[in-house]
Amino acid sequence: MKYLCLVYAEEASLHSLPDSPEDDECQAYADSLAESGHMLGGEPLEPVRSAVTVRVRDGKTSVTDGPFAETKEQLTGFYLVDARDLNEAIRIAENIPPARVGSIEVRPVRELQVNGEG
Repeated sequence: MKYLCLVYAEEASLHSLPDSPEDDECQAYADSLAESGHMLGGEPLEPVRSAVTVRVRDGKTSVTDGPFAETKEQLTGFYLVDARDLNEAIRIAENIPPARVGSIEVRPVRELQVNGEG
């Protein structure tokens, strides 16, 4: 089953806290997940200041700068993994290096049927 592990952290301090992960540590963990067959995809995200939020209301599109939610932690990256079940996905998530200074939201991916297939 596919799970999305969303990485949240305080963007301003993500790389400055004593227990902060280094980019090479995150890459090494992603590489180990790929070697084990668990990694389906993942990327770090650009800073939240580069985000825009798109809304469509009554057929009209509005685009605003920044993320939708004002929170202490920001979405900083994601890992798309393949795991047997939620417990295995949690074990994968607890080893994602930014978990030491932020949080990892683990969510099952709902498979969409394409053209009636599946």
